[in-house]
Amino acid sequence: METKSNIGFVTLLLTMIAGYCDTVTFVSADAVFSAHVTGNFIVFAYQFVKGSELNAWVKLLTFPVFIIAVITGGRMAYRFTNHYSIMFWEGFLLLLSGIFVAVFSYLGIFEKWMMYAVAMTAVFAMGLQNAFGKLYAKETYGPTTMMTGNVTQASLDFGNLLRKGFKDPDAIASLKKQMITIFGFLGGCFLGAFAGKQIGLATLMLPGIGMLICYFYHRKI
Repeated sequence: METKSNIGFVTLLLTMIAGYCDTVTFVSADAVFSAHVTGNFIVFAYQFVKGSELNAWVKLLTFPVFIIAVITGGRMAYRFTNHYSIMFWEGFLLLLSGIFVAVFSYLGIFEKWMMYAVAMTAVFAMGLQNAFGKLYAKETYGPTTMMTGNVTQASLDFGNLLRKGFKDPDAIASLKKQMITIFGFLGGCFLGAFAGKQIGLATLMLPGIGMLICYFYHRKI
């Protein structure tokens, strides 16, 4: 029972953090998606045809950063016995990014290239989270950084319930799990949109702290 509870907690936390980071960087870092990096293809194409070539090409930089992050996460999995160590480094990078923004913004020397550097650090952190999800799929109820698969599964579960008169316990259990991922991500998006608009990239400290708390909570489990 404790294990199931932990899975639910980890799923909710990771989906909220992914939604939060994705929205914060989109709102505060020139429309860069940090978690759902394939969305950057769309932004790249739009900005390119609009005539913002320099800003557009930055979006493509997210892909090699993401790939390197996933490879790094894979190496961590072989090096560390506690696979939550990936969470530690993700949280550390997010916390460090937020502190960096706060300090240099306070000093009045936070420049555009710094903004992109912080956005790429967030992309790297989300790449680690994607690696965690692939390497340890049983630790969550589903993908935590993109919701298409979860929405698809939830729709199939709901369709089965409609067909069977809401009497399929497996479909009900699966639907509840998908609701955690979907609404967790959505909640993170709302929080990220508000924080990004009101404060900016410095709020990356918050998901960083949350991830570190999760790591220290699970390091002995």
